[in-house]
Amino acid sequence: MTRSNASNLTRRRFVKTSVASSVALSSLSLSQISQALPSKPNIIFILADDLGYSDVSCYGQRDYTTPNIDRLAIEGMRLTQAYSNSAVCTPTRVALITGRYQYRIPVGLEEPISPQTPRNIGLPSSHPTIPSLLKKAGYSTELIGKWHLGSLPEFSPLKSGYDKFFGFFGGTANYFDHGTKSRMPLYEDDIPVDRNGYMTNLLGDRAVSAVAGSAQSKQPFFMSLHFNAPHYPWLGPDDEEEAKRIKDLIHYEGGNFKTYAKMVQSMDYNIGKVLQALDLHGLTRNTIVVFTSDNGGERFSKMWPFSGMKGELLEGGLRIPAIVRWPAGGIPAGSVSEQVTASMDWLPTLTAAGGTGPDPAFPSDGQNLLPTLTSNAPPRSRKLYFRFRPGEQRAVRDGDLKYLRIEGNEFLFNVMRDPRERANLKERQPQDFARLKADWESWEMNFLQQKPGQQGYRHPSSALADHIGRVNPAK
Repeated sequence: MTRSNASNLTRRRFVKTSVASSVALSSLSLSQISQALPSKPNIIFILADDLGYSDVSCYGQRDYTTPNIDRLAIEGMRLTQAYSNSAVCTPTRVALITGRYQYRIPVGLEEPISPQTPRNIGLPSSHPTIPSLLKKAGYSTELIGKWHLGSLPEFSPLKSGYDKFFGFFGGTANYFDHGTKSRMPLYEDDIPVDRNGYMTNLLGDRAVSAVAGSAQSKQPFFMSLHFNAPHYPWLGPDDEEEAKRIKDLIHYEGGNFKTYAKMVQSMDYNIGKVLQALDLHGLTRNTIVVFTSDNGGERFSKMWPFSGMKGELLEGGLRIPAIVRWPAGGIPAGSVSEQVTASMDWLPTLTAAGGTGPDPAFPSDGQNLLPTLTSNAPPRSRKLYFRFRPGEQRAVRDGDLKYLRIEGNEFLFNVMRDPRERANLKERQPQDFARLKADWESWEMNFLQQKPGQQGYRHPSSALADHIGRVNPAK
């Protein structure tokens, strides 16, 4: 299919969807529509794992299609300036669930939690979270998929606001071997269980069942659907034999682009099942659906037009797809926003939609995005700070400018004009460079410091050294 044909198909789908919605609504008065909707929206937050910015077709992927994720963009808003709070999973998930810079609590310093992390490190049950705040506002809450914020017995989704949990505790899992005797078993609440099947399908099926169960209740629901796809090990739905061979879940020697495509498409297929379940039960109109990633992509990801990858504060390690759909809330169908956002924005945004907000004792570092989402307002100026691997990587995004220090080299980029971060403006704009560097140093003093020797994620296939050579060549 050509690009122009694909665009025409997208437009036809949008028109068809809009006409069908208009016909359905035309038979109801405004008062009837208001009465038909619950007072609070349902919320489904879908988080991919290590998905690159352009790994889905509505963000530029051309080697395969993701029609169900594209449907969310056709019927909702696509954010083009969305950032993860970190270049790896645990710290981003801390920021996401707490609505705060991850460096405020010890677990946020883990980049990420690993087998070497002390067992007493995790998300404190006393800290307010998106599910705990929404639960107080009358929501039922459920996590399906990856946790990675601390281990039993002290830490658990059930201790941090979720009523139910089906998933796994660690950072990665074999897509087929997840029984009670595996290295990374699946859990039903806090009890390990035996389940057979491809992990992405198991999580999708559970989400469909959860939607069906919630449809029978008048209580609004918040569901976190946190896929492990397309995180390594790189295994598609037909790769069970390869799964049996794997001894190292990091899968250094495995995977290829074809397998990666199958993993992303399997996730897209299961997202489609969840969207169909919402349609079937009449929940689509007043359910907020968010789709995003926890950080930039890995070895087989497409990050175009950015450089860098997971584990780096280059744009490719931080820029992520983010899509929001909420027909009843007024999010314009087919809209695009250049508003700069971060993972920590979702707590103030979703709690506001649910009729509540952050706990005053734990004020959010994020911003409520509802005005941008529901009115497609012009982007507001935003400053975001990043830190990764103690002493090695730091960054500030302020307007169009970005200060970056990475492995001893310092840069100033205009990431709107130069998204690949090639033109170092450090000498041309010395005042901006000095200002942003000083801003970062002032900001960093307000947060917990990583311990000497505390190591962060580093993948051997990193393109960092090559990139630094290009933008800061040796004289």
